[in-house]
Amino acid sequence: MPLQPVIRRSVPDDVFDQVLDEVVSGALGPGEALPSERRLAEVLGVSRPAVREALQRMTQTRLLEVRHGGATTVRDYRRHAGLDLLPALLVRGGSVDVAAVRSVVEARLVIGPGVAALAAARRTDAQVEQLRATVESYAASDDAVDRQRHTLAYWDLVVDAADSITFRLLFNSLRAAYEPALVVLAPVLGTGESAGPYRVLTAALDEGDPDTSRAAAERVLRPSTDALLTALDAVEEQG
Repeated sequence: MPLQPVIRRSVPDDVFDQVLDEVVSGALGPGEALPSERRLAEVLGVSRPAVREALQRMTQTRLLEVRHGGATTVRDYRRHAGLDLLPALLVRGGSVDVAAVRSVVEARLVIGPGVAALAAARRTDAQVEQLRATVESYAASDDAVDRQRHTLAYWDLVVDAADSITFRLLFNSLRAAYEPALVVLAPVLGTGESAGPYRVLTAALDEGDPDTSRAAAERVLRPSTDALLTALDAVEEQG
């Protein structure tokens, strides 16, 4: 088995994950009051400062609400949480949440063509040259993981060219969710398509053609999307 980097986790991180799992699973429903810090510390076997830090983080991500008088209640994360929560939703209790992974894959297909259309209208010549260089690095590699890293780098450049802070923040959140799973997902995708579709997309961006860029981006993203969704369906059937 290939060795993996050791991930050092803090006690507040573990507390956050456990309380998050209770919230997302519905064990702690919207409007329900949390136990006191003292009680949580006793149940979890940790210090009150560790509990307090974890709860403050949950409040910052809009998962909890501190009401007048000190009561801390659960909020409906589907109504109040932001994309910053997405990476934490992908793996809960040591298991991958297939529904959360599927949502990332679907969002990638829906958002990517729109970003490409904007990029076609706003890209610079320098950005097009960077895109071309990235495509050639992709074409030169026959390693599945390496190719996936090149595709992330390519889309990072497309998002830069789109010059939209909203799409940039969306991409950052989706990338943060996708990147840790890249090594696992790469074998499903294999070495991917030839570089041809990326070259077509890059040419459309160079021409400043939003409609062709949108269509070319979907052509780039569709095969990997279908492969990942098929794999996720198989995981669900096995579960």
